[in-house]
Amino acid sequence: MTSLNTAAEVPVIAYERVCKTYGEGATRFQALTDVNLQIRQGEFVAIMGPSGSGKSTVMNIMGCLDTLTSGSYRFCGTPVESLSQDQCAILRRSYIGFVFQGFNLLRRTSAQENVELPLIYRGERPAERAARARAALEEVGLKGWEHHTSAELSGGQQQRVAIARAIVTEPTLLLADEPTGNLDSHRSQEIMQLLVRLNQDRGITVVMVTHEPDMAVYADRILRFVDGRLVSDTAQDRATRSVQGAGDH
Repeated sequence: MTSLNTAAEVPVIAYERVCKTYGEGATRFQALTDVNLQIRQGEFVAIMGPSGSGKSTVMNIMGCLDTLTSGSYRFCGTPVESLSQDQCAILRRSYIGFVFQGFNLLRRTSAQENVELPLIYRGERPAERAARARAALEEVGLKGWEHHTSAELSGGQQQRVAIARAIVTEPTLLLADEPTGNLDSHRSQEIMQLLVRLNQDRGITVVMVTHEPDMAVYADRILRFVDGRLVSDTAQDRATRSVQGAGDH
């Protein structure tokens, strides 16, 4: 796969009449219907909606974890539906970071080793992997915790390790699926402030699925889905969001 177009004027995400159908006949389920949206470089976007609204399907397609049934999805200008499975894997590995509600860390493995995993898949040398993992952990506030296993870390610390693992490859896009779902309110605010800082200071495009309005307030835009359709796209004031985040610190 050739290099993607990461110029600022090209949307990171562009959906055009995206539909997703699961099953056939009596079991057929229309998960998404004619979804049109664009997300530009440096935006922080929250995706909301009730259970079964299609928000997770939207994110899975963005992350090349699922395929669309019809329509077009362009990632930095590249039509993803035209890519092979191997090319999609390269795209994920090179341009996308993932953060999940359940952290998805190896329990008996150190924080540094967990963060190194994406770099191992990319074939980077051990010394380079270790240096980049330490730098990523320091960036998320975990300097000094490199050799602690996941079992020795709090939930908030584990999510910070997961974020470090997601950003260690310097992705264009960070996808966060309910990143505060397993955390208390204080730890949730800390994680959201970290995501905001990564978005603002490093320019990483962040797309977050959440059902919590208190977390969605940190985003620039809120996309709301109902029954597989995008029903609203609401902009929020970045300055207000930043003040709220700072006030909660």
